[in-house]
Amino acid sequence: MLAIFSLSVATTLASDPDPVQDFCIPNPRFGAMKTSHGNMHYTTLPCKNSSEATTDDFVFSGMKASGNNFSDTGLAVVSASPANFPGLNTLGLSFARADIEVGGINPPHFHPRATELVHVMQGKVYSGFVDSSNRVFARVLEQGEIMVLPKGLVHFMMNVGDEPATLFGSFNSQNPGIQKIPSAVFGSGIDEELLQKAFGLTSKQIGTMRKKFDPKTAR
Repeated sequence: MLAIFSLSVATTLASDPDPVQDFCIPNPRFGAMKTSHGNMHYTTLPCKNSSEATTDDFVFSGMKASGNNFSDTGLAVVSASPANFPGLNTLGLSFARADIEVGGINPPHFHPRATELVHVMQGKVYSGFVDSSNRVFARVLEQGEIMVLPKGLVHFMMNVGDEPATLFGSFNSQNPGIQKIPSAVFGSGIDEELLQKAFGLTSKQIGTMRKKFDPKTAR
């Protein structure tokens, strides 16, 4: 019982802190503040006086259409976080719209600080995640279906339909973070010898991957 209780406490401390007021609309007129919660540290803006808040602070209209910039993998993402949606500040939530072209993918990645709930609004998407025992949980999601992607686990998506796909994702953190596996491995400056031994790649192959995923190498 004590072990279970301790695990529960540790899990609770690892999430975003609970708000101590109804809402906190950031006030950019004042400098940022640094705060701590357990072993996590945050840089935040002080709140506006609640009397200065307006309805517009709690409405975001940026997801009516897909993003303008599609990546090489056929993905466009529009995010809603306290940076562009002030009403989310301190509430432990963020949101995203993802549009994937036919045959496009959202490459393997993970969010270190949040679980993601994905809702398919249009199209057919092969979606899934890999657990810590390397077991894959994946299937094709159709319009209206929802899938949960546990916090910190690698997950992925691919449009397998014959029309563009649209998904909405919610996160239980206002700053979920993201690490894309290809960029993290080949775009971060990890020693080449280590990569050769880890992946069985030649120096030339690693160079090719670095040119693709490391902006500094591409220049």
